[in-house]
Amino acid sequence: MVQFVLTVAAAKRLIGKALAAHPIIKAVISSATLVIIAGTTNGYAAEEILKVVGYAEDFSKRRFFRGIVLPPGRTTETGRLPDESDFPGDVVIVKGVWQKGKTLFDVAKGLREGDVILKGANALDLCKKQAAVLIGHPSGGTTITALQAAVGRRVQLILPVGLEKRVPGDLMEIAARINAPGESGFRLLPVPGEVFTEIDAIRQLTGAEAEMLAAGGVGGAEGAVWLALQGSPEQLAKAEELMKEVSGEISWSDAIA
Repeated sequence: MVQFVLTVAAAKRLIGKALAAHPIIKAVISSATLVIIAGTTNGYAAEEILKVVGYAEDFSKRRFFRGIVLPPGRTTETGRLPDESDFPGDVVIVKGVWQKGKTLFDVAKGLREGDVILKGANALDLCKKQAAVLIGHPSGGTTITALQAAVGRRVQLILPVGLEKRVPGDLMEIAARINAPGESGFRLLPVPGEVFTEIDAIRQLTGAEAEMLAAGGVGGAEGAVWLALQGSPEQLAKAEELMKEVSGEISWSDAIA
C-alpha cells in the first residue's frame, strides 16, 4: 500500500485525464456526439479530451462555467459576480469535430442512444456512488435538459465529481427537505448516471484500487484528500508516476487569473 495526497486542482486534472482515456468516451468522440457541460471539473476534462481530437490550443477553461461557488462577498477578477456574458459554450464534439460555440440546449433534442453527456455535480454520496446538482434556474437549467436526453432517449450520462464534494446523509432525503415549498435558496437534484471520482480515475489509468483515509489541509491543500492505493508493484509504480504528473497542478482560480 502507498499513500498520496491530492489537492482539489490535482484531482480535477486526474479526473480529466482519466475521462479522456475512458473507453466509452474514446469510442463516442469518433462515432457519435459527446457533450461536455461547462463546469470547473469538466473544464479539465474538456482540455484533455480536446487534446485527443486536435483542438487543444483552441480551448480555454477561463469562462467554462455557468456558475461557481466563491467565498461570501468575493467576486471574480472582473469585480462582478459570475455571469454568462463571456460564456464560450459547452464543448460539443460530433464525430471528432468540435462544434464551437454550441451548447447543450442547441443539440439536446438531437441526442440519441450512443451519445454521451458529461455533467458535473455539487454533492457526492461516496458510499452509494450517487451525485446531486445544485439547481438555481427555475426551469432546472442544464441538469433537467441532460436528464431529458438520458431518461427519455437513453443518452449516457457521466458525472465527474471530486471527493471534496462528499456529503454525509441520503441525498434523496436532503433534496426532499430543501426542495420543499416554503424553503429558500438553491434546490438539490439527485441525478442518475455514472459517478466518476478520483478513485475511478486511478483505477482507469493504473489498475490500482484507492480508498480515502483522510482529508483537508492549508496553504493550498484546503479540500485535499489523502488516498491509500493498493495494487501490484507495476500498478503502484504507474500510480506514482501519475501522481507526480498531476501534483503540480495549480488551483483553478490561479489558472484563470
